Parts: sequence; structure tokens; C-alpha cells
Amino acid sequence: MPNSSEHIVSSYEDELIELARSISEMGGFVEKAISNATDALIRSDADLALATVAADKKVDAMQAQIDEMAVSIIARRQPMAQDLRLVIASIHVANDLERIGDMAKSTARRSTQFEGIGMSSQFKNGLRHMGELVQRQVKLALDAFAARDKDMAVDVVERDTDVDALYVSLFRELLTYMMEDPRNITMCTHLLFCGKNLERVGDHSTNIAEQAYFLATGQSLTSDVEDFKREQIKG
Repeated sequence: MPNSSEHIVSSYEDELIELARSISEMGGFVEKAISNATDALIRSDADLALATVAADKKVDAMQAQIDEMAVSIIARRQPMAQDLRLVIASIHVANDLERIGDMAKSTARRSTQFEGIGMSSQFKNGLRHMGELVQRQVKLALDAFAARDKDMAVDVVERDTDVDALYVSLFRELLTYMMEDPRNITMCTHLLFCGKNLERVGDHSTNIAEQAYFLATGQSLTSDVEDFKREQIKG
């Protein structure tokens, strides 16, 4: 029969495992939200858009639950070293996941403006590609966090330039489309905001990757890699 100290240690470890599991679960919801928002936009699917908006309440609730769990662990367990890094990093990651959920919700809401309006296949393909890329970035960042894989974390941050390049390309195409015919301005403005939302999802995925690097090494990624350069498009 285990003594009381063994019971306390085991319970503490269970709490840390549950915290990491909650981050993974929240990440799964957010990945699905990005996919659904992009599909709703490309297919002008109002029902899917409304379902995506409604589902964001679940993401908000999960962030609040993770914050409460992390604060409770700090207050009762006084974690140190790697355990403390996990708790602090989890708070940051949950915040970034909540913001990604907001980006998905915003995109889904704007997609309802396209009912009955034809969108060119050029823009559909561009947004689909961008949506798939940022969804992959979020997944890789979460995988790096779960595995405490610093190399994968660096890879995610470096790939953010691909997302930025796609957004710049989409921005230029939409701007040209508006200049050619002012009647396109309303539609293109909505698409610009949707593209910006996806670009911001890429930024938040790099934030998660930076937390994964911190969790794995105890160091800041941007200060630890001297030749690391990232050019994010500020919103």
C-alpha cells in the first residue's frame, strides 16, 4: 500500500498530465475550427459558418478551464524547473489557441456575406491553400509542444514566412481585382480580412512553437538562435 507522500506525488503528476492533455484537446478543437471556417468561406456554407461561430464558446471555456487548472497547480504545488515551465507555457499556449479560435470565428462570420456571390476559383484556391498551411502549422506547433521537440519548434517558426508570402500574394491579387472594377470592393474587402485572419493564425502558431522551444530547453528561441530571423506582417 503506498504511503501518503507517494500518493501526493502521483496526484501531482496526474495534474500535470491532465494539463498537457487539456492543451492537446483544445488544440484539436481549434484545428477543426480553422478547417470548418475555411470550408464555410470557400463553399459559402452558411450552416457550417454558424456552427463554427457557436463552437467558439467551447474553445473559450476550455481556455478558462486550463487557466484555472494552471493557477491551482502553482498555488498548491509550487512547481519548479520543468514542471513550472510546463504550467507557465500552458497558460500562454491556451491564450494563443483561444485567439486562433477567434480568428476562425471571424472568418466564419464573414463567410456568411458571400451567399449568392460568386467567388473566383483563383481566390478559392488561394484561401484553401492558405487555410491548409496554417492548419498544418498549428498541428506541428502542438506536436512540438507535446513532444518537447525544439527542432520541430524551430521548423514551425521558420515556415511562417511561407504563410506571410501567401498573404502578400493574395493581398496584391485582391487589390488588383478592386482597381479593375469598384463593384468588387465589398467582396474583396471581406476576403482581405479573411486572409489576414489566416495570416494571424500563422503568427499564433509560431507563438506556440516558441513556447514549445522554451519548454524543451528553458531558453527563448529568438535569443538562443543567433541567425534566427522572422519577418511577420504586423496587423
